[in-house]
Amino acid sequence: MDDEFVIGVDSSTQMTKAIAWSRTGEALGEGRAPVEMSRPQDGWFEQDPENWWASFCEAVRQLGQSVDLTRAAALSLSNQRETIGFLDADGKPVRPGMVWLDERATYLIDEFADRVGAEKLHAITGKPVDVTPPVYRMEWLRRHEPDMLAKAAKILDVNAYLTSRLTGKATASWTSADPSGVFDLARKRWSPDVLDALGLDETRFASVVAPGCKTGTVTADAADAAGLPQGLTIIAGGGDGQCAGLGGNAVRQGTAYLNLGTAIIVGAWSREPRVSKSWRTMSSPTGDGYFLEGVLRAGTFFVDWFVRNVARGTPDAETFAELTEAAARLPIGSEGLLVSPYLSGCMNPHWSMDARAAFFGMTPQHEPGHLYRAVLEALTGEIARSIRDMKAEGVEVDSVVAVGGGAVSDFWLKMIADASGVPVQISSTIEASSLGAAITAAVGLGWYSDFDSAAAAMTSTRDAQEPSSSTRAQWDALLERQGALNRIVVEHSRSR
Repeated sequence: MDDEFVIGVDSSTQMTKAIAWSRTGEALGEGRAPVEMSRPQDGWFEQDPENWWASFCEAVRQLGQSVDLTRAAALSLSNQRETIGFLDADGKPVRPGMVWLDERATYLIDEFADRVGAEKLHAITGKPVDVTPPVYRMEWLRRHEPDMLAKAAKILDVNAYLTSRLTGKATASWTSADPSGVFDLARKRWSPDVLDALGLDETRFASVVAPGCKTGTVTADAADAAGLPQGLTIIAGGGDGQCAGLGGNAVRQGTAYLNLGTAIIVGAWSREPRVSKSWRTMSSPTGDGYFLEGVLRAGTFFVDWFVRNVARGTPDAETFAELTEAAARLPIGSEGLLVSPYLSGCMNPHWSMDARAAFFGMTPQHEPGHLYRAVLEALTGEIARSIRDMKAEGVEVDSVVAVGGGAVSDFWLKMIADASGVPVQISSTIEASSLGAAITAAVGLGWYSDFDSAAAAMTSTRDAQEPSSSTRAQWDALLERQGALNRIVVEHSRSR
């Protein structure tokens, strides 16, 4: 019916967003609720899975204040990736969940990888050895809290947990299971080799299905808790990064997506599960092909940190406008000031959690505008080098679609276009992860025959930023200087 809609729920690190989307990708209403996070020790980041559910219910109930939820045709979930919960046989948490930001397992990742074989582990999972996949936190639990691990009848990502609360069955799509570091990327199953190394079996994990499959319907208890219609169809969505790529219509050869969020992600589609130290390989949100992702753990998180702790301001629209105005008056290169942006360690290309951020070349002439511009240039350089490295290994990147909160900055997007040498299109919505989940629901319902036609109908872009050839040489020189500084910073950090 014409007034039907689908609900795309984005359960992200700090917020759950429930948005109703029309057949043409128009946002009809939304609800938002915070997700609490604790930091019991330095480098530990935890959340209570019960709060994932409470936040989900609050966001959906808020949505119900602006739309008639009985008109919903289906719901699909997008979730923060690499965050996991540990549940007993009754579905109750046996301990707090571990968030993707958690670094407690840093000391053991090489030892665990060697147990499986680092190259073999990379080939199976598509993930270079890095602290982000929760497989290493499972190993930490096996060593330090074996009783808790033994009590965990289920080890679930956020998507599988919420699906279990909605339908009574823990089900994960390939795209939400895959970031775990336990999933066999090519065979689309939990890896026996990785499970053996952990001393676990696949019954402890969710059942896996292709994106777009029906996973169940909303139970009476879930309907009462969230205000949803009982019997509402639930469609398997996936990880927020992949869903953002779908929500930007970037699941196609030659078009990369750029998620300018807490972390920065550059994702390019590939038909084959190609592995490289230049990216991590992820499942495609359509189930067809793969995403090759370059990732910087501290993206807009670094920008906000700088504003609060260095510029001593509040990261709001007024502060950003003042800093942007000052930065825009400065030349490329911030008059000699360089920044290494590894505030939360480095993924590609160095894969070192020991890496740290650095400001280099400061003089008395440098003011807050210089530092702000240098921070943006550092993040821009990571994006541009990631695209360059992909191209060097034969990955086609002809254009970029920007999504996420950082995509509201035309100043930054122009820098990215100039530095990368490719046009940057801007998604018409910054809520691309929710839209990607909604597109998945639309395909699962049969509104569209395939993901390509659904994405074409439900997404749009605006105000593309074209690269300037006149600044090419300046950006190339800056990218080289940044790369040299980053190599020095990484080597220094490793030798500490």
